[in-house]
Amino acid sequence: MNTENNPTLDPSAPSCVCAAPEQSGPATTISALRAALVAAPGLPLTVLWPDGDPIEAHFHVTEVGRVQKDFVDCGGTVRRLVSCLLQTWVGDDVDHRITAGKLLKAFDHAVPVLGGEDLPVELEYEACNVIQFKIVAVTQEAGRLVVQLGGKHTDCLAKELCCAPAAGAAAPGACGG
Repeated sequence: MNTENNPTLDPSAPSCVCAAPEQSGPATTISALRAALVAAPGLPLTVLWPDGDPIEAHFHVTEVGRVQKDFVDCGGTVRRLVSCLLQTWVGDDVDHRITAGKLLKAFDHAVPVLGGEDLPVELEYEACNVIQFKIVAVTQEAGRLVVQLGGKHTDCLAKELCCAPAAGAAAPGACGG
């Protein structure tokens, strides 16, 4: 990040959590998350960044939604991504704790929006910007339900059409020329 023209940014400040070690694997689905919530409704939730550090314990889940992204990749293929998005918010009420049962109730309220699809679940969090993570695991341990976050990444979905060719080959396509 260039801090040269912005005196409010401290170059010695810790780096963004998105630069943390990657927790890999596919996103947890709604059914897997609901099963974990049903199994331990009285337990508090702890959400861990990809590096294993917890987010603030007094976070709220303010929305459970179905997000659909329809797009065309740089190779011209029409694509659709659909996920369940949990929006979090950290308020000033530092004594607040969300339990598995409370999140389960939020999912119950969201049934008309989610439409019965078993979607991958992601979590949205506001740091200096709004960032999204996939939920890669939910485990019960030491009197709490732990939700492990993993990173999301951008990628070219039409590499065969537009990315840098192998040595000596020409690359046709929208991005490559």
